[in-house]
Amino acid sequence: MSQLFSTKAGTLNSLRKVIKNAKIPEFVFFSVSEWREDQEKCVRKIKDSLGEGPLIVRSSCFAEDQLGTSGAGQFLSVPNLSLGEIVSSVEEVIESYGEKIDKSQILVQRMLTNVIRSGVGFSHDPNTCTPYRVINWSEGNDTSLVTSGANSNMWQQAARCPKKVSSIHSPIITLIEELLELYRNQPLDIEFAVTSNEQNENVWLLQVRPLFLHQKPETESKQQKRLQKIQQKLEIGMTSHPFLMGKRTVYGVMPDWNPAEIVGIRPKPLALSLYRELVTDSIWAYQRHNYGYRNLRSFPLMPHFFGLPYIDVRLSFNSFIPASLNEDLAARLVDYYIDRLLKEPSLHDKVEFDIVFSCYTLDLQERLNDLKNFGFSRSELILIADSLRELTKKIVDPENGLWRGDADRLTTLDKRYNIVNSSKMDEVEKIYWFLEDTKRYGTLPFAGLARAGFIAVQFLHSLVAKNVFSQEDYYAFMSGLTNINSQMAYDRMYLEKPDFLSRYGHLRPGTYDITSPRYDEAPELYFDWDLKPANIKKPNPFLPSAKQMQEIAKLIKYHRLQIDPQGLIDFITKGIELRELAKFNFTRNLSDAISCIQKFGQAYGFSTEDLAYCDIQIFKEIHVSATNIKNLLSRNIYEGRKNYADTLKIVLPPLIVKPEDVWAFDWPQTAPNYITQKQVIAFVSSSTSHDDLPGSIVCIENADPGFDWLFSFPISGLITAWGGANSHMAIRAGELGLPAVIGAGEALYNLWSSSEKLYIDCASRKVEVLA
Repeated sequence: MSQLFSTKAGTLNSLRKVIKNAKIPEFVFFSVSEWREDQEKCVRKIKDSLGEGPLIVRSSCFAEDQLGTSGAGQFLSVPNLSLGEIVSSVEEVIESYGEKIDKSQILVQRMLTNVIRSGVGFSHDPNTCTPYRVINWSEGNDTSLVTSGANSNMWQQAARCPKKVSSIHSPIITLIEELLELYRNQPLDIEFAVTSNEQNENVWLLQVRPLFLHQKPETESKQQKRLQKIQQKLEIGMTSHPFLMGKRTVYGVMPDWNPAEIVGIRPKPLALSLYRELVTDSIWAYQRHNYGYRNLRSFPLMPHFFGLPYIDVRLSFNSFIPASLNEDLAARLVDYYIDRLLKEPSLHDKVEFDIVFSCYTLDLQERLNDLKNFGFSRSELILIADSLRELTKKIVDPENGLWRGDADRLTTLDKRYNIVNSSKMDEVEKIYWFLEDTKRYGTLPFAGLARAGFIAVQFLHSLVAKNVFSQEDYYAFMSGLTNINSQMAYDRMYLEKPDFLSRYGHLRPGTYDITSPRYDEAPELYFDWDLKPANIKKPNPFLPSAKQMQEIAKLIKYHRLQIDPQGLIDFITKGIELRELAKFNFTRNLSDAISCIQKFGQAYGFSTEDLAYCDIQIFKEIHVSATNIKNLLSRNIYEGRKNYADTLKIVLPPLIVKPEDVWAFDWPQTAPNYITQKQVIAFVSSSTSHDDLPGSIVCIENADPGFDWLFSFPISGLITAWGGANSHMAIRAGELGLPAVIGAGEALYNLWSSSEKLYIDCASRKVEVLA
């Protein structure tokens, strides 16, 4: 016989005699009217059934745990009570009901002892409305830790998971499956605890309620078929490859050209195809090869699994090996990098800083010593260092450095932009040439300048490691840089609105997203033009002391880098500044191409939202063929919408280590990047409404440069789900001295962004939920 949901107490009471895979703590319950009529009788009932305590008084309001709404957390519960505290506590719980007193009840339970684990479980993922079993739990006897976010863990598992489940998760999954059978597959939400004695562990069911989903849940069979296809694709991709070093690979959303930060973990088809076209299909490899690394041309860096983009980490690691290094040593390095990542998966957004040796630095010899523990000989370390030195010298050379040629290409991009923009080309022709020029003169040089910028930051870090600069010097150096972003903040203060938008109007949060308005399309959305920003001064460049320059000269001579101290400082400065300028310039071409797509599509009756489901290749086809354009676009949009519906139903881990990981995985406790050494306590805003920003800790998913406008408001802090230590928002927060947590990961971001008030302590690398 199937069960029906009732009040919290009523539901537990109906399950008490039928549940097999959990125990239910002893309890009594009574209605509010029974309490009002005879408190003493109710207290005697509690004493006779549950004893003196410790007890917990829990809400059992009729407005809770219903099919339309769970009312989760709306009403009060009071734990750890003695019998003498029951009367006042019951009154507190009743008061929390407000006017919802009729038919409501009070539930009193005996507190559990020897609790080793507690948490909540969902039968379905509420975000995707798919049959993923989700368990959120904390170790220890404090059952409030999951909701407070302290030390919380999360496990996610597909319904028909063939993967063996750990002993921690298995009893809870079994309990959820039993309850689903009892409630005829009605999505549900449970609260549980696990106690331990000398003999065994016991699972206790504390609550069951319906889980409200915003749409009908997907069937288990559909989920199963999709995940089987992803597993098969991974099994092929994770084997050895004749043209690649390394025995295996892993896939991640954050390494290298981290798609999670740039386009998000579920980009719509146009954004995904644009990013592939402009960067990850070929441009990325051309740039690496041009700069002296291994030739990976013809290898797409970013596969996707039903629209969820991932970086092939083996490919990425191959591309950071100097071309001059012999294949045996290269293969061992790639395997070492992958093994290191598997050992410390929290580094997946910091692989270039903390795992890979991709350039020469002043502390490289010390950092290479770790390889001795993994079988690399001293002579092999010398070979690695020499190859990186020669590669780095060609990049940083003060007169002929490779970055200079890339910087010159930005001027060509600017000239060609003006030609295309002022021409009489039709929209399709402009789309084609804006994007072709973006690749050749935009993203290709940007990739080179981004590499130079990374090397510049590495050199800066090595100056700190060698005690030439202090950490304070590092921050002073970064905040003293003059780049396009600090210039924009300065121009926002002094330029009139038309002049400001003429220069910066092409920027849009979500650089590749057609549904994200440009600054000049919705200026009031991004700026309060009646409110001038606080007085902003030009950056004050950091000037090393004479003693520091002498120390740098000694280090350069010792490491045979063939550059003078001022040349190195100039390279570090230009490397970081030009990276941001290159990004600014190529996004103008890209943004105008997207605007042309919008205008072209609208002429055929397609909305901006429709066009987000196109693939960019369809416009290349229209450019070279005579065809029925409306039919072609219509079919492409239809296919894009259908495919994206699949994208929205899939949940995968941020790092896929084995093919079977697609079925079940722990959400990793990532190591976010804490920017500055400051502290802040403030209310949280996940809204970008102007009224909500001042004084708030602002939460945005991606560390996208299009969100730079946020810094024109007096925000107190910043949190992003995705983004690395060298991402745009990390750099900007450091420049401005703004406490920020960049790349928190999905689990922590969801917790923090849904909180009301947070305490961020960047120096101690911690975030606390205050409300």
